[in-house]
Amino acid sequence: MTAPSGDRVVRVHWVQGTDRLRAVCHCSAEREFEDPVEMWEWLLGHPVGHAS
Repeated sequence: MTAPSGDRVVRVHWVQGTDRLRAVCHCSAEREFEDPVEMWEWLLGHPVGHAS
């Protein structure tokens, strides 16, 4: 299935062996988090704090 144009994909990866999550924004910015709420605020707050 192909996503309609204009949709933006974000990814969340578990950092193996840790309690951390790596968030990857559609703009290619990446950041690691311990708190999933903080992670989603960062992802959904694009572009604030997303210097690649």
